[in-house]
Amino acid sequence: MKKILFTLIGLICIMPGLTGYLAGAQTIGKAELKEIQGSFVMDPATKAIQNALTTDKDIKSFTYNHEKAAAIDHYFKYRCDVKGITNQLSSGRCWMFTSMNVLRPDVMKKFDLREFDFSHNYTFFWDQFEKANLFLENIIATADRDINDRDVVFFFKSPIADGGVWNLFWDVAEKYGVVPQEVMPETEHSNNTAQMRGVLTELLRTGGWHLREMYAAGAKTKALEAKKIEILKQVYRVLALCLGEPPTEFTWRYKDSKGQIQSLTTTPLAFYKSLIPADYNPDTFIMIMNDPTREYYKVYDIASYRNTYEGVNWCYLNLPNEEIKPAALASIKDNTPLYISCDVGKQSDRAKGVMDVDYYDYESLFGITLDMDKKARILTRQSGSSHAMTLIGCDTDENDVPVKWELENSWGPASGNHGYVTFTDRWFDEYLFRIVINKKYLSEKAVKAAQTKPIPLPAWDYMF
Repeated sequence: MKKILFTLIGLICIMPGLTGYLAGAQTIGKAELKEIQGSFVMDPATKAIQNALTTDKDIKSFTYNHEKAAAIDHYFKYRCDVKGITNQLSSGRCWMFTSMNVLRPDVMKKFDLREFDFSHNYTFFWDQFEKANLFLENIIATADRDINDRDVVFFFKSPIADGGVWNLFWDVAEKYGVVPQEVMPETEHSNNTAQMRGVLTELLRTGGWHLREMYAAGAKTKALEAKKIEILKQVYRVLALCLGEPPTEFTWRYKDSKGQIQSLTTTPLAFYKSLIPADYNPDTFIMIMNDPTREYYKVYDIASYRNTYEGVNWCYLNLPNEEIKPAALASIKDNTPLYISCDVGKQSDRAKGVMDVDYYDYESLFGITLDMDKKARILTRQSGSSHAMTLIGCDTDENDVPVKWELENSWGPASGNHGYVTFTDRWFDEYLFRIVINKKYLSEKAVKAAQTKPIPLPAWDYMF
């Protein structure tokens, strides 16, 4: 009883502004402030640093590690046969571009093309439409919960986004297929998605609110679903006005490498099925993750992380990098590029297309300590996967051990090394998170682990 009483008293004490949360916690008084201020000594070196930082906004330029930069070249012992750089412009569709970039080399071979790209606009249209439906279904499913329920808050916080992962491409492509770029070209609002998504976000929040009000007033499932269809009609209208209406059948005229004009009349789904391998599915192509915050050789499933209601969630096998690297190298040696995702903004020289640990030395410039490992960075939200690219190359030492890797990016040819990015093996350890790979390249232990029952994770999990 006494323990419960003390606990209640403690909770009451910490609720207003969390004051008194820790024993001995206190404000910054005169003595503390004097000690802190006294630690900053304006010696000549410090003055020089202050002069530089107060007159130049680019902190990175003062932390640039010239020795690191000089030691990294863009030559690779093993490299997949890829050609052409895409550009997602001001959109979060890296996952979509990367998923298609992995398939592009085979399409070019199939049709004997010098260049080719998919219509990302077509796939984006159906991705957004399906995400709208999934949001509304989630709102209906949670209509009996309080508005402050954690799942409800998560759904309303981001009703629709243009980001995603590989399984979202697979979900929507399996249902709607794909088309060449010329069939449904990019528009201003597929290249720059923010304004259109702002309209859709408000439209869906409005619709979601009305669905909850209808449920509270006693509406049955049939009435809620009818209201959902009315909302989706408005979503479709916004998408069609901004992106154009997607074709159900198309004729594609193209010129092959010999200069001959060819023509193909088909449907988006038939075109997709003609391009992909028979085993192109989540049973064969496994999403693997390096997440040191969770147990390795376990499968995890993130609730509601998909776009189509009937699709597969983001499901991944967690593996140590010692398992991932040999598999990735084997795939590259087999001329099979891979979908990967990483924390691209960390220790990255975007202009030169180089990423390496300690490439920028903030500690020496400021005289501070930044010593978190990958696990700590994830748990404190300092690091997380932010961008998908295509892994196409690997350079190894005399023992065939990887020393650096190459990525095909989707930021256009003016970015990085003519559109490509080189990163060291140490950077791989710290900032690469996931890879989609054919399970034939994995070890027997990893393949066996992939067959175990997934551990469910909530949609709002810290990693996602």
